Amino acid sequence: MLKAHLSDYVSSVQSPKFLNYSHGMEETQQLRAQIDLLQAALDHISQGFTVFDNELRLVAWNRGLYDMLDMPRAIVKRGSHLEAFIRVNAERGEYGEGDIEGKIARRIERAKLFEPHYFERVRPNGQIIAVSGTPLPQGGFVTIYSDVTEERQRQEKLERTVQERTRALQQSEDWLRLVTDNIPALIAYIAPGPVFRFANRRYADWFGHSVVSIAGRPAPEVVGEDLFSELEPHINHAFEGNAVSYEYQRKRHDGSTAYMRSTLIPDMTQDGRTLGIFVLSLDATDQKQAEAALVQSQRMDAVGKLTGGLAHDFNNLLAILMGNLLSLSRMEEPVSKLALDSKVAPMREATKRGSDLIQRLLAFSRGEAIDPQTVPLAQVLTNVSGLLEGSLPSAIKLETDIQDPRIAARIDPTQMETALINLAFNARDAMPEGGTLRIALTETRLNKREADDLGVQKGRFAEIRVEDTGTGMDEDTQLKLFEPFFTTKNFGTGSGLGLSMVYGFIRQSGGAISVSSALGAGTCFTLYLPFIRLAKHDGPLGGEAEASDFKQGEGELLLLVEDDPDVATAVTDQLQNLGYSVLLAESAEDARSLALDLPEIRGVLSDIVMPGQINGLALAREIRQKRTDLGIALMSGYADWSSLSGHGQQCEFPVLAKPFADDQLADTLQQILSPKR
Repeated sequence: MLKAHLSDYVSSVQSPKFLNYSHGMEETQQLRAQIDLLQAALDHISQGFTVFDNELRLVAWNRGLYDMLDMPRAIVKRGSHLEAFIRVNAERGEYGEGDIEGKIARRIERAKLFEPHYFERVRPNGQIIAVSGTPLPQGGFVTIYSDVTEERQRQEKLERTVQERTRALQQSEDWLRLVTDNIPALIAYIAPGPVFRFANRRYADWFGHSVVSIAGRPAPEVVGEDLFSELEPHINHAFEGNAVSYEYQRKRHDGSTAYMRSTLIPDMTQDGRTLGIFVLSLDATDQKQAEAALVQSQRMDAVGKLTGGLAHDFNNLLAILMGNLLSLSRMEEPVSKLALDSKVAPMREATKRGSDLIQRLLAFSRGEAIDPQTVPLAQVLTNVSGLLEGSLPSAIKLETDIQDPRIAARIDPTQMETALINLAFNARDAMPEGGTLRIALTETRLNKREADDLGVQKGRFAEIRVEDTGTGMDEDTQLKLFEPFFTTKNFGTGSGLGLSMVYGFIRQSGGAISVSSALGAGTCFTLYLPFIRLAKHDGPLGGEAEASDFKQGEGELLLLVEDDPDVATAVTDQLQNLGYSVLLAESAEDARSLALDLPEIRGVLSDIVMPGQINGLALAREIRQKRTDLGIALMSGYADWSSLSGHGQQCEFPVLAKPFADDQLADTLQQILSPKR
């Protein structure tokens, strides 16, 4: 706008109307009045300006030229050449030190080009002048002078502030990086996408990235598609504004398994929007191992308590065997089949019950690694009842009530058995004079209030109640019941970890546990587990298969490898009764020679543990390499035979646990021989 006024002003000054006085004094006076008015207005503008014609002579200016540039009034007049202004500036050092005449000449030459120009000049007094020149249509140019000192000072101050804050932010980030990189945890920030925006060194290293390369990458690309599919529901739940905790496992570079425990915290605005999520992951491997060690300790403590009762059961079983064997030895020939069966049948049942008890006890004491799976809870209660039957005093009556055999839960079965046995032994200790221990399984539904009180989601649950008619507990004891190391037993008779581990296991399985008790009124522990109903064909819900259904052999020649003569004789009889021919080898060396030299042999049944440098598994592998046509099965009296067969290696052959029934032996032989028939 200012330049437009100046252009009109110059045009009017240069017009014939202004110069030709013959048109009348009246028009001249009117024009002068207009010019004076325009000049007065321009003098009130904070910027300075000049107008030079095409010969670089001053045509117009305003008062800002004096105030801003301190120009001598002697040269500020119409007709003064631009050189006079430039010389004043040069002589007082406005253009810096050096050749004054050269500086003047160069500036005059540039002015004669009449080109648009803009520059800022810092005067010796520190004032900053912005100079903007614009050519005029009639020739010459208008120049605007603006004092931008304060603006530039504000800008410099702002830039310094930005730099200082940037340095402070960088220092803060460096400190944050230093702290997070040295915290023994994996820390990250995930933005919607989900995309990683930040990760500390440990987190980046864990997934094979650097702290720089991980930023901006999508989460599936960083953690891998398989792991992301497992974590995605938790991430989505966190982006919905919920704090989430979960565990996952992952293979390390050395092949070992690491267990990670992660917490996701949403980064939310006041209006409820989720900007991202903070991730905190801790290596829980050592804790898992410690928990497993505690579980095993508790399990072995329970085994010790069970052993006394089982010894009583085994003595009874041995009494049955011995009594019937003595009766058989006293029988005079001929012995009828009916009389023989009356003695053999109890012995057969006694050996089967003894085998079941041993297998159950060994499986319980061994306790595999924590492995959540869908388990029929009726089967768990049946196993526990079998272990407890001989371990509780005769004055305590054990009752088991199963509402529906298809009620199941996703749990670790060995930990579930350990939990129930711990509760059962606590109940036994609370009934020194005898009483009733009742374990009941049913389905229940928790409403929101009940679920909130227990700290779970409302819905259907499998409910296991362990009730006793013992001495009960006061309120103070009930409040401390699940605390680690709390015990009401005499010093040295209890660790105080049993109930805390039961509590931890149930919570880890997504369930809850409650207790109700009163002094003299007994105690009831109620376990709640997320409910699963099995289909009729799921799980081992039915009875055992009829022994008469197994298939007989057709005279195939089998090589039996067994170093114990009595066991070899018994197994040979079983094999022959099933319709097989048997060739016996008492050592691995004999077995190797026979298997490789006799093509008539169709299968091998070998004990795993044998005297000498080679065990049954190594023998089986050696034979398989040279005779792929042979069916091979192994047998062992050890429950944990894998520790004897190559440092826990997986076995590629079927393994029969001694003693085994005819139907188990028949099924295994059919399995290894059917492709060879």
